[in-house]
Amino acid sequence: MQLGIWKRTFVSAAVSVGIAVGTLAGANATATAAPADTTSTITSEITPLATQNLGLSTRQAKGIQRRLKEFGYNPGTIDGYLGTNSWKALQTAFRDGGLYTDAIDGIVGPNTIKALQRAMKDAWNYTGPIDGIAGDGTRAAFARFANWCVDLYGY
Repeated sequence: MQLGIWKRTFVSAAVSVGIAVGTLAGANATATAAPADTTSTITSEITPLATQNLGLSTRQAKGIQRRLKEFGYNPGTIDGYLGTNSWKALQTAFRDGGLYTDAIDGIVGPNTIKALQRAMKDAWNYTGPIDGIAGDGTRAAFARFANWCVDLYGY
C-alpha cells in the first residue's frame, strides 16, 4: 500500500511540473500529452541501477560481497543485494582476471554475464555456452560459488 501512495505522489508531482512548464512556455505553444504508461517509463530508467542477484538469496549475495571485500574489491555495503557497487567490484575482479574488457559500470549486461560464465566455467561446473544470457546453468553455477562463499565464512 505504501508503494501506491509513493507512486501517486510521484505522478502528481510530475503532472504539476508538466503543467507549470506548459504554462511558462506561453499560449502559442503546442500542447502534448503525457505518455500513457508512466510506470514503464520510470521503471526503464531505474533498471540499470536496480539490484540483480541472479537468483541468489540475500545470504548467498552477502557471501559474494564478503569474498569481494576480502580480496580488496569494494562491493559497498554488505547487505545481500548485488547492486551497482557489487557489480562494479565483480566487473573489476573479472577484468583483473582477464575475463572482462568492457566498462566498469555496474550494469549487468551481456558482457558482464559472459565474464561471469567464463569465471564459472571450470571451477563451478558451468557447462553452457558463453553467450551473455543468465539462464539456469549460469545461475546454478553462480549459486554454487555463492554457497561456497557462505560456507567459507560460516554464515
